[in-house]
Amino acid sequence: MKPNQQPVPKTTLPRRGFLKLAAAAVAAPLVIPSRALGLDGAVAPSNRVTIGMVGVGDHGVARNLMGFFQNADAQVIAVNDVDRGRCESARARVDEHYTKSLKAAGGYKACDAYADFREVLARKDIDAVCVSTPDHWHMIPSVMAIRAGKDVICEKPLTLTVAEGRLLADEVKRYGAIFQTSSENRSIPTYRRMCELVRNGRLGKLKRIEVGLPYGNRGPAKVTFGDPPKDLDYDFWLGPAPVVPYCAERVHYNFRWVWDYSGGVLTDWGAHLIDLAQWAHDTELTGPVTVEGKGEVEPHPIYNTYQRFDINYTYADGVELRVYSKQPTLRFEGTDGWIQSEGWRARPTASPASLLDEQLRPGEVRLYGAVEDGEHRNFLDCVKSRRPCYGPAEVGHRTISVAHIANIAMRLGKKLRWDPAAERFPDDDSANRLLTRAMREPWRL
Repeated sequence: MKPNQQPVPKTTLPRRGFLKLAAAAVAAPLVIPSRALGLDGAVAPSNRVTIGMVGVGDHGVARNLMGFFQNADAQVIAVNDVDRGRCESARARVDEHYTKSLKAAGGYKACDAYADFREVLARKDIDAVCVSTPDHWHMIPSVMAIRAGKDVICEKPLTLTVAEGRLLADEVKRYGAIFQTSSENRSIPTYRRMCELVRNGRLGKLKRIEVGLPYGNRGPAKVTFGDPPKDLDYDFWLGPAPVVPYCAERVHYNFRWVWDYSGGVLTDWGAHLIDLAQWAHDTELTGPVTVEGKGEVEPHPIYNTYQRFDINYTYADGVELRVYSKQPTLRFEGTDGWIQSEGWRARPTASPASLLDEQLRPGEVRLYGAVEDGEHRNFLDCVKSRRPCYGPAEVGHRTISVAHIANIAMRLGKKLRWDPAAERFPDDDSANRLLTRAMREPWRL
């Protein structure tokens, strides 16, 4: 832990949590059916990875909960959300799914639902935690889960600040946890093939990368302030962020456009495509050395992240990276040609066109990704094998740091030098102060 960093507050399991664990221990069946042992081809309970879901909003359910449902060796046994309606809905969905799939396995114990994520982390029967909260809540439960002995899969963008990412990556290494940055793009064959062609020199010497990201801040134009709904613990939703009046347009999906909770479309979409740029460039454990850019923020009562931007980076080897507002685009240019994709569903274009038919030869670089199987399958495999995931914490941290330093450069309105080894701006205290953010009591970095 670096100087001046304080640990995230420890948690204790409330009495009712101990009672639940004790009840589970004494309620084990005396007669174990063959299915429970895996004798009929099913996955035995002892071979399932038990999952606790922290955050079950739109992406937490549609992407992550459903992702685990597709894998028979995973079982979600607890869900958490500060929105009681979402939490109960997710619990009902979990119960419905497993009542059907596990009904012959000696009975199914219902999923538990919690308003406080710390109760999920305190359970000894949970192997891994999936964090699908707003961005400003990614680091705290992830670090606390790691310290509690859990493996973690966490949504992108990985953290709210560079300092958060450094702490998270260091804790993963310190505790030997398995960690997955939940970005599906490394599982998409089109993108992996493009990155492999670049890494294997098919474009000659790489000179330039372009990343197009969509125009941002698509939330409502009108904002209505008032009391939070009774099912939402709004103070807990704010968590380490400053206290501000409630409005429905602030929470859930639209948190992305508010600086206190996110970095806008640059971090939301950049977590995908900047990651691929770093992957192809073989700089996924480092970063650029300069950054400058301009951004636009349209007037709005609460949305204050950049809707449009044009950012330029340089790396130590002279490669240039441009990240700008456009339709989602990924383009690599080298001395011998270029290759470009405008979406994972579209076939890439290239010059020369023969690049698209290139095959990898024995001994060439083959990138580690879970093609077509997805981030959840890769995570489960790594929990069992203890092999690093394809999106480990250090990589997720380095990816989103590229976006974070651009937001800082745009806020300050100047070109900045960046030291990716020290993760500091040399001789620029005003920029370095923005590498972290104050947290509201009782939360600490």
